[in-house]
Amino acid sequence: MSGFVQRVMALTKRPGQTFGFFLRAEQGEAGHLVRCLDMGGAAELAGMRDGDRILRVNGTFVDDLPHQRVVELVKERGVSVTFSVIDAASYERAKTEGVDLSVTHPRPPAVAAGGVPAALGPAGTPRLCYLVKASAGYGFSLRSVLGELGVFLTQVSSGGVAERAGARTNDRLLEVNGASVEQATHEQVVERIRVADGALMFLLVDEDTYRYYQTNQMKVGAGLATVKHLPHQPRIVYLTKGPEGYGFLLREDPKTKAHLIKDVDVGSPARRGGLVDGDRLVAVDGAALESQSHEAAVEHIRRAGGACCLLVVDPDTDRMYKMAGVSPMLYWEETKGSASPPSYSDAIHLPAPPRPAPAGDREEQQQEEEEQEEEEQKEEEQKEEQKEEELKPKLCKMQKTSAGYGFHINGIRGVCGQHIEEVVQGGAADRAGLQDGDVVVEVNSVNVESSAHEEVVALVHRSGASLELLVASQRVYDRLRARGAPITPTLLGPGPRVQTQATVEPRAGTPPTPLPGRGRHRCRLPRLRRAWI
Repeated sequence: MSGFVQRVMALTKRPGQTFGFFLRAEQGEAGHLVRCLDMGGAAELAGMRDGDRILRVNGTFVDDLPHQRVVELVKERGVSVTFSVIDAASYERAKTEGVDLSVTHPRPPAVAAGGVPAALGPAGTPRLCYLVKASAGYGFSLRSVLGELGVFLTQVSSGGVAERAGARTNDRLLEVNGASVEQATHEQVVERIRVADGALMFLLVDEDTYRYYQTNQMKVGAGLATVKHLPHQPRIVYLTKGPEGYGFLLREDPKTKAHLIKDVDVGSPARRGGLVDGDRLVAVDGAALESQSHEAAVEHIRRAGGACCLLVVDPDTDRMYKMAGVSPMLYWEETKGSASPPSYSDAIHLPAPPRPAPAGDREEQQQEEEEQEEEEQKEEEQKEEQKEEELKPKLCKMQKTSAGYGFHINGIRGVCGQHIEEVVQGGAADRAGLQDGDVVVEVNSVNVESSAHEEVVALVHRSGASLELLVASQRVYDRLRARGAPITPTLLGPGPRVQTQATVEPRAGTPPTPLPGRGRHRCRLPRLRRAWI
């Protein structure tokens, strides 16, 4: 269930230009509205949508300010402004339910005895809790009152699964695995837990806080919950660009449209910052990317200049947040919005600072650390050298057999960029070193990177009984292109540069393999869209 989540985005424009949207006040519409977005402009790329309401300008709450004053605040900030916005539907619902939007997460204060609001504390915040069943069970029971809606946790075992996950006795259960159970019967809730296959995501709230929401006609949703009890959390990664960029590849998953971190270089800013292959990129400098295109995500990173702050999740964390039905941005907003020191109960569980070692031990320890640093540096240098050696194309020369060359060239008709596919094991292409997915750069010393599919196939046909291809794996091709250097046989360096294969006729009875393009000019969808960062 969604809450009233505000999106924070930092926009930068050049002098004399605009942020790419109109800020309007309209008759019959409450709030300061975003209208007339320029496609590809700073606002649209940052994730603003038509109808969004501006709530803050550089941290100043503006929803209750006159429209002209809001316009002046934006102009006063010059070429760089940070906006907090909320979508139109959430804004209207918040106004209807009387939610105070002047706080990042609209939450009621904890309620003291007698119904008087007390200071905001852990008891006043809904909680997302993740429970994995142990051999002794989850460590809680359920209770309900006959004739009344609502299911509650009871008999929460001390040190059990539920307690360690953040659950407390008498908590009201609002959601199970992202689905509301507020209107469910006791039996329905039990059944939902039973079929959960050993893992549960609960949305819980104490009864005083729940009554406060009900009294003020406010809906309690997972978007209002704290995520601090979840065992897996997103990571905030600060990166400073090196001479060769950040050192990772950003790919778009063709099925989920997720922005994935791939090919993190050893020793790169990305590796040192903590990025890992397979991480999903959620936000750049506070701007959420989950609903944005691959190109917009890449543009966000490029516009950040020489340094950026990324919010990423590993696959386990991603699955957990999806199970709760909330965005990892909830973690960003909770983390960035909290500058208060830890509570007493949190502080007493913090690890004690290490005691200083005696002088002699410190010198020994320092020497060991220096030696270890030198060894790690040498290892990284060796890996970098090895990686540099690997960043080379392949020059493959082959002789046609009665079975053909044993590969296909795949591409989209009329579109540049061709790939090797379906390399026959033991065939001429296989023995010459071709591999599935290789990018074709040259055919018989003719560069074909900008050639259409039909032109490349025609060149292969005209080659006769022998063929020479300059190819590169997709990873090597992307890396070399990112450096801006032309891909030619000179990159292979001195020495033998041609991989050849012996002419071996196929055994009798082996069906002939069609030549690339002969009746098999197959068009396939583009490969994963990618951009080297």
